[in-house]
Amino acid sequence: MTTQTITDKTFAELGINEQIVANLAALGLTKPTPVQAEAIPVLLQGRDLIAKAPTGTGKTAAFLLPGMNRIIAEQKEGRGPRVLVLAPTRELAQQVTKAAISFGRGLRGARVVCITGGEPYPIQNRELSKPYDILVATPGRLLDQMNNGRVHFERIEMLVLDEADRMLDLGFADDMRAIADAMPQERQSVCFTATLSSSVVRLASDLLNNPEKLEVAQQESNRDSIDQQVIFVDHVDHKRELLNHLLNDVTVNQAIVFTATKRDADQLALELEDAGQAAAALHGDLNQRQRTRMLDQLRSGRCRVLVATDVAARGIDVAGITHVFNFDLPRQAEDYVHRIGRTGRAGATGTAISFVSRRDIGILRNIEHYVGDKVRVTEVEGLEARFKPQEGDRGHAPRGHHARPGSTGGGYRGAHRSEGSGNGGGYRGGNRNEGSGNGGGYREAGAGNGEGRSYGRGGAGGGYAGNGNGNAAGARSNGGGNSYSDAPRRAYGDTPRPAARPPVRDGAGVPRRKFYD
Repeated sequence: MTTQTITDKTFAELGINEQIVANLAALGLTKPTPVQAEAIPVLLQGRDLIAKAPTGTGKTAAFLLPGMNRIIAEQKEGRGPRVLVLAPTRELAQQVTKAAISFGRGLRGARVVCITGGEPYPIQNRELSKPYDILVATPGRLLDQMNNGRVHFERIEMLVLDEADRMLDLGFADDMRAIADAMPQERQSVCFTATLSSSVVRLASDLLNNPEKLEVAQQESNRDSIDQQVIFVDHVDHKRELLNHLLNDVTVNQAIVFTATKRDADQLALELEDAGQAAAALHGDLNQRQRTRMLDQLRSGRCRVLVATDVAARGIDVAGITHVFNFDLPRQAEDYVHRIGRTGRAGATGTAISFVSRRDIGILRNIEHYVGDKVRVTEVEGLEARFKPQEGDRGHAPRGHHARPGSTGGGYRGAHRSEGSGNGGGYRGGNRNEGSGNGGGYREAGAGNGEGRSYGRGGAGGGYAGNGNGNAAGARSNGGGNSYSDAPRRAYGDTPRPAARPPVRDGAGVPRRKFYD
């Protein structure tokens, strides 16, 4: 495995065509990044390559420049592309297309076509009927067009799998293999990936021929440009109050807020809009017209806060984004790196703030191991969490497993029963929760919201009924006293929060109030 080295070579010294170099200079790109300096010579030699490179390292130019160098050096008759780039998402495909157009401006033999899902077929059919040299596509839509007889590979010279790990995560393994099988064996194949998982290695062994291997670490300067912070939280309402407070900071120009689900993204965007923020939601349920319009609003500054699922973690490049908020931590550590990489780009600085509850501690430790450093813990005065993790704390038991009897912090969300003789039983959403220790069980019967709280039956004292102020009807508790686990802080407000309202949708089923005109 080749380890990255910083070189002082220019693009011209690496062998890139002088016309392309002039276009790069006009874009302010004069010095190759480490991945470019290492990958470009290998690809100009015609070798296959598998490269592990995180986001923000300049990998797009690393594969586009050699491909463009080849096709403008020699014209080739026939139909179809000479370079094919497969990307996992529409946003990333559009970003690669934009880069290819910029790098090849004014050059003969560098015509670019982009086809992705969510775009009208007639427009794509018209583009594919014209001569072109570089095709950027998502696997599903490309396979459709191949089956319709609109894409031919008789001229293909280079196949690029951009973010191959993400395409595998999205279930495109069979599509990628089918596309590669339709190509001539004599071609150059390139695989860029953020992680070298076993599935990526298997894919590369199937599609690449004796590839050169390259691993490029995240540049230290890029990591230092992002101020990574963790704020501990007690519950979801605590997250909301913190987010509203932080978004009102004058240092926040534009922000991306990441949530775990599409429904949460819609709901949180509506709540932020109600609080006076220019907010919008981005996720996989939006059609391409809506996504494009929303991204235009973000780039123009009319949308200040984008609430997104991980569909937006890769492929969005907006210079005005100063902050990234992980409202929900990602399950995979590499997704954390891609999320925070939406800020601190092109020499700018940025801030990434992650909200971490007791159940997230294990995920946080995995992220810290992955990035090789501890993330700085901060607090907001007046909104400090009661929860403070101890050294070695890995958080709650995961969903789908019974908590161990007799353990501290037992209980979980989502099964039928949780038992624990230790502190803080805790249960949400199932049938029964019993505990013989402090803060023993809580049993939902109607009005209580069960937000991960444990209130006492058989514990050291007190009972609890209802949601929020300790005296509402609808939940039953036997005992007397005041034991609790993860209860909402009364300092955050004594009035119980109303139930979350679903997003308002128009007649076509499209969530309203997403965009600002």
